[in-house]
Parts: sequence; C-alpha cells; structure tokens
Amino acid sequence: MNVAECVQLINQEDALIAQAVAAANAQISALISAAERGFSETGRLIYLGAGTSGRLGVLDASEAPPTFHVESGKVVGIIAGGDSALRISSESAEDDPHGSHNELAALGLSDDDTLVGIAAGGTTPYVRGAFEIARNFAPRMTTGMITCSSVEVPPFCEHFIFLDTGPEVITGSTRMKAGTATKLVLNTISTTLMIRTGRVYQNLMVDLRPTNDKLRDRAARVVSRLTGLDRDNSLKQLDIAGNNVKAAVVMHSRGVNLDTATRIIENARGRLGDVLQGHESPDLG
Repeated sequence: MNVAECVQLINQEDALIAQAVAAANAQISALISAAERGFSETGRLIYLGAGTSGRLGVLDASEAPPTFHVESGKVVGIIAGGDSALRISSESAEDDPHGSHNELAALGLSDDDTLVGIAAGGTTPYVRGAFEIARNFAPRMTTGMITCSSVEVPPFCEHFIFLDTGPEVITGSTRMKAGTATKLVLNTISTTLMIRTGRVYQNLMVDLRPTNDKLRDRAARVVSRLTGLDRDNSLKQLDIAGNNVKAAVVMHSRGVNLDTATRIIENARGRLGDVLQGHESPDLG
C-alpha cells in the first residue's frame, strides 16, 4: 500500500469505533449508575490495567484534577509494572494475577470505591485477578471491566463492557481501535460521574483548576458567560474568589463575600445549578 491507501484503510476501520461503543451504552450506563452513589460520597474511581490499557487509565485519572478540581486520589490509575511502565514497556508484569495486591492494599479500599479493570484482549491475568483481590478488601465495592474481546466474565466482576471493535489493521495491535474505543469509554465514565456530582454546570467546567494562563483564561470565560461580566472584570472576580470559578459566580450573582459564597456552595453540595436556581439549603451555618 502507498501512503494514501494506508491512511484510507486505517480511517475506514476507525469509523467503526463509535458504533462499537454505542452498542455497549447500556452496560456503560449500568456501571456508572452503580458507581455514582459511592463516588458522590467518599468513594474513588480506580482504573487498573497493563500496557496500553493501563496507560489509558492513568491518563484519564491524571486529567481529572485540573479539569474538575477533584482532590488528588479521587480518580486513580494503576498500571502493571508501576509508573515506569508508562514510558518503558513492562509487559511481563501483566502475567501475575496477584500482581495488583500491594497497590490495592495501599489504597485502603472501601465499599464506596469502584474498580474498573481494563484489558483489551480480555485475558490479562493482572487485571482478571484484581477483582478477587479487591473483593477481599471491600466486599460490596462496585467492579467493572472494559474489554474488546468476547471472553468469559472474570469472577467478582459485576459489570462487563464488551466493545466489539473487530480485528485491528495490524493484527493484535490493540493500541489502535481497541485503545481508541477504550479511551472513549473512560472519557464517558469519568465525565458522567463529574457531571452527576455537580462538577459541571450546563456544559461548562465550573470546577476547573486555573493553574496556568490558558486555564485561567478559560475560567474567566466561564465566569463571563455565567455573570455577564466582561473579560477584565471576570478576571478580577476570579482574583477576589481565589481562582474558584463557582465562588466567583456566586459572589457576583448573590452580592456576597467569599466566605458566604463558599458556605452557599457547600450547602448545595457543590451544585452551582441549585445555587443559581435557589434550591440550596437556606442554612448558612
């Protein structure tokens, strides 16, 4: 094949990915629904995988704090072989079904947590064995698995998400269609949980952490959209609010100081929509 033919073939195969994810919407929704209650309290979303699957889980976990201002450790990514495996392949680590024991033990798992194992081929011992380990620590925690192979559901895995992406352009190279499909599902799981727990208002990232100029500009645009302030005054409002987007909006909309705005938001359990619609608890403490 020449270059154009390679590009066309890969693109044709990639076009099948969204269909495979859509076919699993019910299973994805069931996992998220099961995870929501615990995650809205003290629970964590924990991704676990090896190779490409593990890297994708770590990627999604690492993007949660700046995007949604969740505390470090609320979304966790565990990869077989440890962090060094993010850059240097450590594929042999995936062969041990007990390999995740120490990492899971260190988390102090609770019944509010959710463990999502990721294994494109579906047979990775490191991933399949993790469910039993997790159950021993927290018998009622939510468990789920994402795979692109029709395999037997692992013991102690409640929610099985099969993404039928079909053969890869390069046989066995699951970093391609399987990896892309997995990334779409991880995006869906984490984003939906953030929406459901009040970290998104309308389609705006109202809990983003403005840690650089780009994110600060984005935060100012959110404040401007929700308050009607121009850019300069939105930036000033952010400064007064300590770079907290929700607080900046509430301070302006309610005409209150930062402490009062913070209490109002806390009473609404962080849901800006409830504050702006007047549905939060009237008790300001």
